[in-house]
Amino acid sequence: MVKIRLRRMGAKKAPYYRIVVADSRSPRDGRFIEEIGSYDPMADTDKVKVDMERAKYWIANGAQPTDTVRGLLKKIEA
Repeated sequence: MVKIRLRRMGAKKAPYYRIVVADSRSPRDGRFIEEIGSYDPMADTDKVKVDMERAKYWIANGAQPTDTVRGLLKKIEA
């Protein structure tokens, strides 16, 4: 199954995430199919950038977003 999930980047205690499309069997920070956005929770206001066209494409083709990514996508669309 293909998932849209977060990939942790950044230094210790200073996380930065990339929103990626990956096979559910691959490790969290491992191999991925495509990078579709980024999320910086450490910024003053949570900075979220997502290519919504690609996210909608992957969801239409059966990719399941994780709970966290689903919340971020809803925040962007609102």
